[in-house]
Amino acid sequence: MIEPLAIISTAAAVALVILGVAFLLAGWRVLAGPTLPDRILALDTLSGTAIGFIAVLAVKTGFSLYIDIAISLGLVGFLATVAFARFVMSRATVAERHSENAGGASKKPKVAAKRSGKKDRKGKK
Repeated sequence: MIEPLAIISTAAAVALVILGVAFLLAGWRVLAGPTLPDRILALDTLSGTAIGFIAVLAVKTGFSLYIDIAISLGLVGFLATVAFARFVMSRATVAERHSENAGGASKKPKVAAKRSGKKDRKGKK
């Protein structure tokens, strides 16, 4: 019969190899990603992979402090992903404004005229 510790050790070794491959692929995507959102997603994948590494090490060594470190890294990774996403959205908004202004007349007066028309209708009722 196979010892339970041997099974855990073998499973941990296999998991570390798989996580290593995932880490390398995500690292390549960070470096060679064609767009900024691809790079942000790869960074999020890297943080998730690092959490997996820490969790596997916690199981393999039996040192439970690693679980607290993995939870902390998960929170930081999530907040970083949200911050990067907000940054990308703000860049898209600035790019849209720039393209509207470069194209000639801005769309804001048209929207303002429509809104003022709605206010006039409400005022008449």
